[in-house]
Amino acid sequence: MRYWLMKSEPGDVSIDDLAAMPNQSVAWYGVRNYQARNFMRDQMQPGDKVLFYHSSCAEPGIAGLAEVGTPAYPDATQFDPKNTYFDPKATAETPRWFNVDVKLVKKTRLMPLSEIRGYPELAHMRILQKGNRLSITPVDPADYSFIIQHL
Repeated sequence: MRYWLMKSEPGDVSIDDLAAMPNQSVAWYGVRNYQARNFMRDQMQPGDKVLFYHSSCAEPGIAGLAEVGTPAYPDATQFDPKNTYFDPKATAETPRWFNVDVKLVKKTRLMPLSEIRGYPELAHMRILQKGNRLSITPVDPADYSFIIQHL
């Protein structure tokens, strides 16, 4: 089992939106960074644990717990010319972009980025590294456990 931090802009999909969705599950669509795509395509497995993180908002931070619900499959948005995430180089035979479904485990209190930064034990987390803008990052099991204990 692996552990991940997955960022979502609350204006797109918030933890409350996820809670209101059928089966409390959402396709993690629109990832257009190769490293993040590779995490989903090559490493994520159903049952992996996820820290659901609100980003690009007034108070970014961990808003809930989720898990990977499906193996990776082609992101349908890459094939839709009307979609923001359309990729003209992608075809059904050779998709370029993948997603997994993410399923809610539970909404938690918001653990703001400022609080995460305040724990020296978490200083090495990728989300705290200068210049890191990845929407999906692996999380060390010990860091995941530490965060769970402080939520």
